Amino acid sequence: MAVFSREKIIERIKDGTLSFSPALDAFQLKSDSIDLRMGFTFLVPKLWHVTKQGREALHLDYYDPDPHKPNYYEVVELEQGQFFDILPQEHVIVSTLESIKMPGDAMAILFPRSSVNRRGLSVDLSGIIDAGYEGQLVIPITNNTRGQTIRLYPGERFCQIVIEELTNPTKVVESRFHRKDVVKGITSERSALEMRLIRKGEIKKLKAGHPLK
Repeated sequence: MAVFSREKIIERIKDGTLSFSPALDAFQLKSDSIDLRMGFTFLVPKLWHVTKQGREALHLDYYDPDPHKPNYYEVVELEQGQFFDILPQEHVIVSTLESIKMPGDAMAILFPRSSVNRRGLSVDLSGIIDAGYEGQLVIPITNNTRGQTIRLYPGERFCQIVIEELTNPTKVVESRFHRKDVVKGITSERSALEMRLIRKGEIKKLKAGHPLK
């Protein structure tokens, strides 16, 4: 696979096969990567909820089939001019400002920016952006310091993507975030059949019943 250069990125943006909304600015495009900006939506994991028994610790069981269980995240939607203080050792999820539209013959890898990591934040190597994906990205961030609160500002550049061309175009498989609201994608990441089999420990049945085609 070949990495998209600055010139290739501009070419693809001009022909419409790669797009960003809002559009990229002069600060974001590098020689072989694209800086993405922090969005306004933050998801903070909840620690407890109120039940009939009282204040109960909230343990994260993403495979719980009960649809009435509470949302595991508190959603913080900032407005223009507001900031977000991430507390020591706190882990949150943040959206990118940009929605991205990937071409069908390329994928991307998301990396942290070194300047952000030097502040004591962990923006992990967060995985693959599939060919044909459309939508915002959701990125986990952790404050690794023991005693420092770190202030985050929507619009700051905090991660970067490297785009690589595939040897052959591929069929687009929509993820839970494809063209969806970030919050809805996070809170409904469920495949009922797969979840049921995993919860029962029926891994062999899952594998046998769903071979790669």
